[in-house]
This record gives sequence, C-alpha cells and structure tokens, in this order.
Amino acid sequence: MQDTGTMEAAPAGGAAVDGGYLLEVENVRKEFPGVVALDNVQLRLKRGSVHALMGENGAGKSTLMKIVAGIYTPDSGSFKLRGEDIKLRGPLDALEHGIAMIHQELNLMAPMTVAENIWIRREPTSRFGFIDHGEMRRKTVALFKRLNIDIDPDIQVGTLSVASRQMVEIAKAVSYESDVLIMDEPTSALTEREVDHLFTIIRALREQGKGIIYITHKMNELFEIADECSVFRDGKYIATKASTEVTRDDIIHMMVGREITQMFPKEEVPIGDVVLSAKGLTLKGVFTDVSFDVRAGEILGIAGLVGSGRSNIAETIFGVTPADGGTIELFGKTVRIDSPATAMKHGMAFLTEDRKETGCFLLLDIQENTQMAVLQSGYVKNGFVQQKQLGTDSVEISQALRVKTPDMAEPIINLSGGNQQKVLIARWLLTRPKILILDEPTRGIDVGAKAEIHRLISKLAGQGVGVIMISSEMPEVLGMSDRIMVVHEGRVTGFLDRAEASQVKIMELASH
Repeated sequence: MQDTGTMEAAPAGGAAVDGGYLLEVENVRKEFPGVVALDNVQLRLKRGSVHALMGENGAGKSTLMKIVAGIYTPDSGSFKLRGEDIKLRGPLDALEHGIAMIHQELNLMAPMTVAENIWIRREPTSRFGFIDHGEMRRKTVALFKRLNIDIDPDIQVGTLSVASRQMVEIAKAVSYESDVLIMDEPTSALTEREVDHLFTIIRALREQGKGIIYITHKMNELFEIADECSVFRDGKYIATKASTEVTRDDIIHMMVGREITQMFPKEEVPIGDVVLSAKGLTLKGVFTDVSFDVRAGEILGIAGLVGSGRSNIAETIFGVTPADGGTIELFGKTVRIDSPATAMKHGMAFLTEDRKETGCFLLLDIQENTQMAVLQSGYVKNGFVQQKQLGTDSVEISQALRVKTPDMAEPIINLSGGNQQKVLIARWLLTRPKILILDEPTRGIDVGAKAEIHRLISKLAGQGVGVIMISSEMPEVLGMSDRIMVVHEGRVTGFLDRAEASQVKIMELASH
C-alpha cells in the first residue's frame, strides 16, 4: 500500500478496547557518542489499540522501541507495564514481560528452517530431552493456520522472499502471546494483498486487548489501521493525536517542522538518445522476452507486484545474474554485462532493494561505505586514490542527503535504516553514473528525505543520466516517471506514458 497524496483522516478500522494504559513511557533519555537520540520523550499505549509512531529517519522512533524491547538501556526515564514499574535487563526479559518486537531489518537465521526460527530457544522436547521436530512442526502449522499464512514450516528461511520472511517474523512475534507488539515498518516488503492480510491479523490482536505500536512512513496506513498517533522529531516528543483528529498535512508538518510543498519535484528536461536498450532479455524461470529502452534524461519507472520479476530484471541488467538470452545495448553498442564490475565500467550504478543483505558494509564507517564503489572511477589517477577530493565530495553529498550522524567516521551500523539508505545513494552518486538503476530508492525513508531524494533524481535526469526506478509505491512511480513499464509474472505487460498513466491502469497491467 502506498501514500495517496492528500488523503484526509478517516476513522481507524475498529475502536480501542477501554481499559487504561498498557504501557507508559515517561521522560526517557538516550545518548550515543555525539548524538542525543532521545530527549525526555514519552509514549502511552492503551490496551486494545494500535498506536502509530511517526517521524523522520533519526527522529528516535526505533531507538525508543529498542529500549522498550530491552535491546538498549535508557540513560534515564521510567516505564510502567500494566500499571507496574518495570526495568528491563535485556530482550529476553522484555519477552518474559510480554513485549515482542518485529524489526525493520529482519533478524531471522537464514540456514535454519521456518519452524526452527519461530521456536528458537523454546523448542519442544521429547521425554529424553531431544528437540521434538514433529511437535515443533505441528505447533508451527497451528500458528500459521491461525494467522492464515501459507508457508512450509520445513523450508529453509534463506530460500524465502523478503515478503515471506516478513510474515515469518510477524508469526514469530505473535507466537510469544505478548501483550505489547512492536512493528517497525512491517509492510515495507509486502504486496497490497499481504498488507491487507497483516491488517486483518492486527485487528484480531487488537480485539484480544493487545497493544500494538506501529512504526510507519506510509500515511495511508496510519489512517487505515491506527487509533492514535505520536510524532517524534529530532529525538523529541512532539504530540499525540487520535487518527480521526488529524490530516496527512498535519502529520507531515509535525514530523518535519516545515511544509513539504512538492513531494515529487519532477522537472521537464530534454530527453536525449537511447543510452540503454534491452532486447528479448530472458532469465530462465524468472522472466522472459523483456525489451525496453531508456534515454538520456529519462526516468523509466518499473511497476509490478512483489514477485513479478522487477528486481530480477534490474539485477540482470547490472550483471548480478547475467541473462540466459537476449541482448543489452549501451550507447548504441551491444555489450555483454557478465558482472557488476563490467556494468560499472560502462557507467552504470545500481542501488539494491535490500540494504542490509546486499548494500551496506555494516562493520565499516560512513566514509568507507560511501567510497566503496568509486575505486575504478575518476578519483583514481596514476594508480592512486585522490583522497582529498574524494573525502570532500563524500561529505558534501552526505550533507546534501541530510545523513544524520556526528561525523563520517561513525560506523554505519549505528545509523537508522533510512540514513543507511541515504549513504548507499551517496555511494552511487559519487560514481557519476550515466545510467542509474534504483530499486526501491525510498523504502523505509521518511517523507522529508523522500522529497530530497526525488529532487536529486530529477537533478540527475536533468544532467542527462538515464534513470531506471523500481518502486512499490504507486504515487512515487506516477509522480517521478516519464514512462512506466509494468511487469507481471516475468513478462512486460505494457508501457504507459506519464500523461496517460494512472493507478488503475498500472494495477490492471500488473495483474494482467
């Protein structure tokens, strides 16, 4: 589901169960080296309610939730659960108190099965003390039946799509029978049908009297599922409102402290010659006979449901998974893109969908992550990296993207997910690409940063860069694209020009 522009507040899908506060957070402060992450914030969660937590990246939302889930220890502040004062000694302590968290970056063990992931440290045992795999499977089947999830409990998690892993993570949290359930961007990788399914689960949990804290950047989700909303900005608590009392613009103004007058600053720029032409591209079992052109200065949006093959097409163009058939022409010449290194030599750059698995080097700092892709670029002269110019440009582009960090030496693992995404975008912009492929460029990024990234994409197009942009957010595809290519089950089902494109037409082609 995506933001819908000017949606007004509407009643959430169910009333909160009366019964006072389930969780009360007062005057919580948390500092990291050089950063005040939380400055005496508060949050009150009612029983039987969904409480949305909104704010820009770096506002402190995830930090507070990690404190509530026992991952971080606050510097000061108080917590009450079911009216009783509590102090958490760690994540397991939080779970024992009935607090479970679904993280934005999934924390499942890829080599283990679905059932093993769900019941880790709680495995049923036989009378001889061995793990009872049959019983564990039966418990998983029963849990999935209750949640209407269709995933094989015996399949290895590493073979699942991001969307399926998200549903496993949700099922795992529900399995703890917790009273407080924290969901951090739970729909970022889900299709519209899966989002509807998740909301059905959330409403059922609300009816059972559970309290759900829901972190999201998607405005329509706030109005569809939340009873209340709290807004944080720069580590400070701003306000709490009933979802029926506010509009989308009210929330944005509280989040950013300024008006976002133009979410999609698409500029009309000259469209030049074809810079990339794909003809009959095929990857066995994934997509077939994919053909399209991208011109200098053009933004080609690629739309389609999750699993349609959108990301696979991008990976093939960039050489991550070379094609089994078809041809790629760059600047009028047929080339074989057999690796990302080859693609980069031809002036291509690729921002991947999954920043944790295939993007960030989590143990390195921001400077190193930013510079990771430029060692074959114009910054290398006579075999030496021009460190001074590279350092200056890295800082400038990070500031332009408003990466929130004390300095460039900060380990990227310490940044919020959205700020990690900004660093990855900075990395590829430093390569000065002629063709830029963006797979979910604003996934998990707040509304203010989205506008800045959209402005940068438009600026690059104006400089003659050919841009391919894959997005699950319909307003983003419609607002930023000159043309839209729609993909369904590995086949191109149609192209739409900017003037004729609409959400209805895209969905018709996406489910063709």
